[in-house]
Amino acid sequence: MLPATSKLCAAISYRHLRNMTGLRRQAAVAISQELSKLAHRSAGPTTWISQVRRRSSLLSLRLEEKPYSEVEMSYIKQGEEALQKSLSILGDQDGWKTETVAGNGDKVLSKVLPDVGKVFRLEVVVAQPLDSVYSELVDNMEQMGDWNPNVQEVKILQRIGKDTVITHEKAAAPPGNIVGPRDFVSVRCSRRRGSTCVLAGMATKHGAMPEQDGFVRAENGPTCMVLRPLPGCPAQTKLTWLLSIDLKGWLPKTIINQVLSQTQVDFANHLRERLAQAVPAGC
Repeated sequence: MLPATSKLCAAISYRHLRNMTGLRRQAAVAISQELSKLAHRSAGPTTWISQVRRRSSLLSLRLEEKPYSEVEMSYIKQGEEALQKSLSILGDQDGWKTETVAGNGDKVLSKVLPDVGKVFRLEVVVAQPLDSVYSELVDNMEQMGDWNPNVQEVKILQRIGKDTVITHEKAAAPPGNIVGPRDFVSVRCSRRRGSTCVLAGMATKHGAMPEQDGFVRAENGPTCMVLRPLPGCPAQTKLTWLLSIDLKGWLPKTIINQVLSQTQVDFANHLRERLAQAVPAGC
């Protein structure tokens, strides 16, 4: 190649690279601005919520490390929105009503939000360290159908970076087939800040998983699970699960509320059984 031609190609390549970097930076700035707007909607969040929100400020740095397609960027943004909306809901302590309290202290609360509907909040303590619980719920999520009778299958459709995944989940029909088979396509993101982990998600669409015959495509979100070491007993884990689901179809609200609150209680018991193979943690 002639020297002049080489210089011209180098100049074009440099200009193209600079433009691509600029586009990624603009996308990161736009997402950061959206997250800031969502973060300010909630007044007086607790310390652990603030810590996780600060973790999201690193999003722009990650975007500079690896280029993402426009579709991937949209999924990343959806995951971040689910996380921020969920934390905003959990950060507001007003209006929660007790649905049920189990003998072991597991508690389900609920509240009605104008723009979301009825949401449920599970609060439990698991006698296992945070890393064990996190590994089961995140690293081994596709095995959830093996130990949770309410889940038929969880399949990862796509991974985007190390924090975002698109999943397809088939819910097992409850006894008596009261609700009927449902499935979900969700974007999920995980964030870890210090000793706090947040696993958030919401409904999305994915070309690899159109609506399936025999299933009603339900929608969840915003939803999240928050994992923290139990104060005074770091070898055990405090788990808070915010659940928001639109099951679709013609179902009485009384049945829906009963099914969802019981699903949360059952989940905690099944998770404990799954982790029971490990020696119960002490304080």
